[in-house]
Amino acid sequence: MRRIRIVALLMAPLLLAALLPDSMIAAGSNYAPGSLDRYFRLEWQAVPGGSGPKVEGYVYNMADIPAERMVLEIDMLDGSGNVVGKTSPRVLGGAPPGNRAYFQAKVPQAAGYRIEVQSFDWIRVGGGA
Repeated sequence: MRRIRIVALLMAPLLLAALLPDSMIAAGSNYAPGSLDRYFRLEWQAVPGGSGPKVEGYVYNMADIPAERMVLEIDMLDGSGNVVGKTSPRVLGGAPPGNRAYFQAKVPQAAGYRIEVQSFDWIRVGGGA
């Protein structure tokens, strides 16, 4: 009986580790589609590259507060508009208030792409008690 408990204790972290990646991948966007339109605007284009296509552009932060640790979701679409793949690049450096931030991501070839802000953190600036 004691041996079973020891084996169970040793196996529990391995089982948990096996479950974590699946739950993280399935998480998806943290916000309802369109709910961030008043804060962010995306301007982008798909461009060919020597090592394959990439999507590049800008995230415009229309709020009066910096947005950091921003992650985008890029959906790869087939000819019918169905999602056939996803990638989640980070916007390096964040998006300053009332300004824009550049992003770039290598993507597989697809008929089209759809991009939205997946997650971010507002950063409090200045003093205060």
